[in-house]
Amino acid sequence: MVLDWQKSQNKTAMFKYLYLLLLLCSQNVLAELRLPKLINDHMVLQRDIEVPIWGYADTGEAVTVKLDGKIVGKTISNNGKWRLKLAPQSASGPHQISISASKTIVVKDVYFGDVWLASGQSNMELQMYRVAEDFPADLKDADYPLIRYFMVPQKYNFQAPQDDLVSGHWESVSSQNISRTPAVSFYFAKQLFKHNGVAIGIINNALGGSPIESWLSAEVLQTFPEALAEAKQFSNEEYVESVIAADKAKNAKWYGDINNNDLGLNADMPWYSTNLDDSGWDSFTLPGKRPVAEGESFNGVWWLRKTVKLSAEQAAQARIIRLGNIVDADEVYINGTKVGNTTYQYPPRRYTLPEGLLKQGDNQITVRVTANNGRSSFVAEKPYWLGTDEHHVSLAGEWKAKTGTLAPPLAGDTFVRWKAGGLYNGLTAPLTTYPIKGVIWYQGESNAGRWQDYHAKFSAMIQDWRAKWGQGDFPFIFAQLTNFMEAKPQPSDSDWAKLRQAQTQTLTEPNTAMAVAIDIGEWNDIHPTNKKTLGQRMALAARALALKENVVFQGPQIDGVTVEKNQLLLSFKHIADGLVLKNLNDHSFAIAGADGTFQWAEVKLVDNQIMLSHPDIKLPTKVRYAWADNPDAALYNSAGLPAVPFSVSLDPKP
Repeated sequence: MVLDWQKSQNKTAMFKYLYLLLLLCSQNVLAELRLPKLINDHMVLQRDIEVPIWGYADTGEAVTVKLDGKIVGKTISNNGKWRLKLAPQSASGPHQISISASKTIVVKDVYFGDVWLASGQSNMELQMYRVAEDFPADLKDADYPLIRYFMVPQKYNFQAPQDDLVSGHWESVSSQNISRTPAVSFYFAKQLFKHNGVAIGIINNALGGSPIESWLSAEVLQTFPEALAEAKQFSNEEYVESVIAADKAKNAKWYGDINNNDLGLNADMPWYSTNLDDSGWDSFTLPGKRPVAEGESFNGVWWLRKTVKLSAEQAAQARIIRLGNIVDADEVYINGTKVGNTTYQYPPRRYTLPEGLLKQGDNQITVRVTANNGRSSFVAEKPYWLGTDEHHVSLAGEWKAKTGTLAPPLAGDTFVRWKAGGLYNGLTAPLTTYPIKGVIWYQGESNAGRWQDYHAKFSAMIQDWRAKWGQGDFPFIFAQLTNFMEAKPQPSDSDWAKLRQAQTQTLTEPNTAMAVAIDIGEWNDIHPTNKKTLGQRMALAARALALKENVVFQGPQIDGVTVEKNQLLLSFKHIADGLVLKNLNDHSFAIAGADGTFQWAEVKLVDNQIMLSHPDIKLPTKVRYAWADNPDAALYNSAGLPAVPFSVSLDPKP
């Protein structure tokens, strides 16, 4: 027994020794000289201001930093961290920065130029491959070695602001990566680089679907009790894990059930088989909405089939099938072979076909559609074809359709990554040591239904980010929401219009600019493809705010309204050389009388002012322009920039 006890004690001592040895080794590894993820080869540093260089090393260790072989600073690591600053540098490169302590790290191909933070939600995240059909030349032979990107990893955190990112690297825009380069910031950077040839660094810090609350710091959240409560709730890691697990289990059961119950998958002959007899199926005209009885909805799976006859030449050349946008998810088969699938409604369906799959004569196309939110459709006015971009066979028209299974609605996910404070802590906080020229921002769709406090939150965020960077009122340029959804025949209220108004109100913050996008959206797509015009408009604003150039960068903005009997006379600022009316179909301006009912106004351009009237309104009390989800945009200035939407109430005197 004594011997057993001694053996046990010896083992315990040995384990303690090994544990301490491993701990010391791990501490030595952690203490070894290293740099934050933002500081690596090909980076762009902000010109003309002091730039911190910082990192991690063993406490008390001496750190030396050299720029192109010349010592620019020495410091001592304190509590495992060190930091010093480079003197302001003019636009230049390539440079080499070496950092020496326990070892030497050399950062190569460094340029001094202008660094911009590109942040927001999916329209800032959307990549160039999504706009390739509209702007093919911009992806062909792309070679921009001095436009450089750092893609911030989408790792949220609810515990505290993070000191560093989990990964990331800088890379130049090239033909190898242009398709995955975010589109708005690419066109923004390209326009600026073409203008002055200065290297542009873009730190892309966006996450699809993110509401503004997710980008607020803990300090700002104190002002908004509801968002603060959410942040505190999700700071409990066990709670977050339980929520994620519950969502995962819910989805697994729902999709498992529909797969098990789907007749199209479980029949003796699957419904994507080329030999299936679909003569008894219903007829469906594509594109269009899946028909349902009035007041009813559809959840589950439905299948569509179409036979397409191809010539030998068409079969040999066709490489793509385009199926527009589908609500919600799809799997596509051609001649019994699966060629692609998409799990949610927004991405365009563009699937590349295996060589030799198509044949001369009849080819069977089958689409399995999953609907989980009460509705399903093939979105209208999108491309539906088989072939190539230049030559293709239309797939619009008659198809065969049949229901595979019905299901209850799928409850929505919690989307933990969007909760208050998580994106600031995980994505933005680690960037605040890295100097920037300014911010470009595209966000708001996820807050359109909660527009009431958007202005307060947006302004507070801008002020807070500027304070966190400590660079004064750096330029903050944001996109106003585009036109979206079906146009209404009569004037109506709109949450999207109210969110746009809240964005306009944020222009009271100093050194801000808003790129109006009311004319470049798409009624049937929350992700419009014309990111080129938007990026160029944002670049114009950057030239004015950041480069201090005398350029026209704003469209007309309401400056005064005069009541003259039964007419209104509107004056505007930012008209450049004058106002321009175009695309006018009397659905741009609306006025209301004492009863508050808006009517489309008769519009005249008189001496660079807009005159409005309506035969049934004797005393106008309200006026609106472009006030709808998807309004007509008729008013521009001579520089081609669209007017800012507005709603104004008057105090007319009879």
